[in-house]
Amino acid sequence: MADELGEMKAFAAVARAGGFREAARVLKASPSGLSEAVRRLERRLGVRLLHRTTRSVLPTEQGQRLLDRALPAFAELEHALKDVASSRDQPAAILRLNVPTNAARLFLPIYLSPFLKKYPGIRVEVTAQTDLVDVLSAGCDAGVRYDDRLEQDMIAVPIGPRRQRFATAASPAYLDAHWRPEHPRDLMKLDCLRGRFSRGNLEIWEYEQNDEIYRVEPEGQLIYSAGTGADLGVDAAVNGLGVIYLFEDWLRPFFDRGELEPVLQPWWQWFTGPYLYYPGRQLVPPPLRAFIDFVKAEGPGAT
Repeated sequence: MADELGEMKAFAAVARAGGFREAARVLKASPSGLSEAVRRLERRLGVRLLHRTTRSVLPTEQGQRLLDRALPAFAELEHALKDVASSRDQPAAILRLNVPTNAARLFLPIYLSPFLKKYPGIRVEVTAQTDLVDVLSAGCDAGVRYDDRLEQDMIAVPIGPRRQRFATAASPAYLDAHWRPEHPRDLMKLDCLRGRFSRGNLEIWEYEQNDEIYRVEPEGQLIYSAGTGADLGVDAAVNGLGVIYLFEDWLRPFFDRGELEPVLQPWWQWFTGPYLYYPGRQLVPPPLRAFIDFVKAEGPGAT
């Protein structure tokens, strides 16, 4: 295909210039090279495309027919190449992101609103889910993940809070009616609201204090879909149905309003914040490059 395009380009240039020397000057090629390319094309097609005389070079009837169809195609191809090249400086298109549900709720909006205002030509499509997926096979340009779930061949850029932790909470009324746990093992005697991941496994609640790590698999009346159904679990906790384990930032507004009360706070475990990740450093799509630069400029403290 590349040979045919090169031969077609040579033929079109010679036909438009009316000679091999002028065409060679325009293309910065040798006249003999253009002549050989046209001959190869003629042999390939089995027809003569140019009338050659000592004074001029003119298309034959078949050559003119080919030229009439080829020139618009070349013009469209040139326009397409220029359009793609110009997008490097003026990013426009769709940016597709795959992110955890908590990212879509807790910190991604803080980046997206000013980003979309700065780049009105970019559309962003966000898929929020709890499953780990291959962002490329899912049709996404980049994703947000935590360091223990990052693929080694990906480029990672810090985004959002650099430290996070899971909090445990219940309504004051529920705690007054039962008791306030002092150790994670006490949760086994309380009603707990747990999330189930799409693969079927239930959340394991993990705590840490003075280098002691304690994992709990409590039970309760309600099991909700982890991530996407977390609001249902929070509502149940507010209404006194039990204890919930969720991102501290997610529960913070309920703490501030007094609807939920933190429990086991000395045991809450810190972990490293999330990253924006994407494959490779070269030929990054312009919308993604614009978003990466925007995230870096905002810095991890943007939240």
